[in-house]
Formats: sequence, structure tokens, C-alpha cells
Amino acid sequence: MKRYHSLGLVVVIVIFAAITFPTLLNRIQDGEIRESNRTSAAEPLSYIILNKEARKVPDFLMRNQDSLYISNEDFLGKVYVVEFFFTRCPSICPVMNKNMKRLDAAFGSRDDFGIASFSIDPDHDTPTVLKNYASLYEVQSPNWQFLTGEKPKIFDLANTGFNIFASINPEVAGGFEHQGYFALIDKKGFLRSRIDDFGNPIVYYLGIEEESPMGLSGTEMLLEDVEKLLKE
Repeated sequence: MKRYHSLGLVVVIVIFAAITFPTLLNRIQDGEIRESNRTSAAEPLSYIILNKEARKVPDFLMRNQDSLYISNEDFLGKVYVVEFFFTRCPSICPVMNKNMKRLDAAFGSRDDFGIASFSIDPDHDTPTVLKNYASLYEVQSPNWQFLTGEKPKIFDLANTGFNIFASINPEVAGGFEHQGYFALIDKKGFLRSRIDDFGNPIVYYLGIEEESPMGLSGTEMLLEDVEKLLKE
């Protein structure tokens, strides 16, 4: 009796597969089935649109690790990557800057590439502290700027200018919380990113991923996309 029951089950499975497999195959060929976490490297990089206009980097003027004033205009003509961090960060910042070093190693010798690392702890992160931090990470490129300035301006730049969350929070380790995102800017000062499989810009690249089992990490995507913008 069990044998006939098993045989009947096999017949049902075969019939079900015969009906559904052609439909599934057609949907795959037509591109209807997509993984939402995948992105397209083949498409041109998207502009970030706000109020129907391509979004540009807001104006800023900060001091770098050499106590020199650096503004957004100093980055014109360069493809560059932006992050918000602080030197005493006990959690994600070391991972972010380890990944940022991969970008610096790949492109740091070029005059048309740069990195802007804004400290969200300017009371502590003076130019001298930032200089020591850059030495600790063995930063050689003259185009990696560690920047500090007035606290209200830095938080406004992060939260309003880039929409990358940063805040003071005494309840968390280090006293600050922030998102581990990298922003990509083209040579004309426009924010750019690749698009996902649904045609939407990903906007930011996650800078705290070391490996991604579902595909490219944020740093790996940036390595590809910086190269693409450098050729524009």
C-alpha cells in the first residue's frame, strides 16, 4: 500500500514540474525574476535627484590634518569618496578606514582622485590628532583629507548635506553614533551611484562590509565605480 502511495506522490510531482517549469523558465528569460539586493555595474552611474535636480555636494570649508583649509572647490576635477568618522571610534570606523585604504591603494597616486574623511568629534579631533591618525593608518596619498571644523557645521553637512546620519549619544560606545556609508562624487561635484536591478540608485555604498555573501561589498562596488567615473 505504501508503495502505491509513494508512486502516486511521484506522479503528482512530475506533473507539477511539467506545468510550472516552462512558466518559470520564461519569467527568468523575460527578466521578471530579480534579486532585490543585486546591483548593475554595466549601467551608467546614476545621479542622485532631489527636488527634480541632480544633487551636488554642499559647500564646506574645513581644516585638514596639516591645518590647511580645504573646501569642496578643492575637489573639483577629482572623483572622490566621502565618509563621516571619528578617531576614537571603537566600532565601525576602523573597518571603514581599512576599506577606505583599499580605495587609496588603488587610486591614491592619481591627481584626479581624493578622499574626504570628516570627523564628527571635532572637539577632540584637532589637526594634530588627525595627523597622528593618518600616520597610524600609514596614509601616503596627499589627496586623502582628514577634515575637522565647527561641530554644528559638520553635523549639518552629514545630516542635511549628505543625509548620512550622525549624532552625539553618550549612551553608546565612543559617545557618537553614525552610519557607515561612503558617498561617491564625480569630477563636477555631483553625487553618483550605481543602480539596483529595479533601476533605483543605491545612493550610498556600505563601508563596513568586509565580505558580502550575497554579492559585491560596498568597497568592491566602489572600486569598480570610481574607475568608471575616472574615465568620464
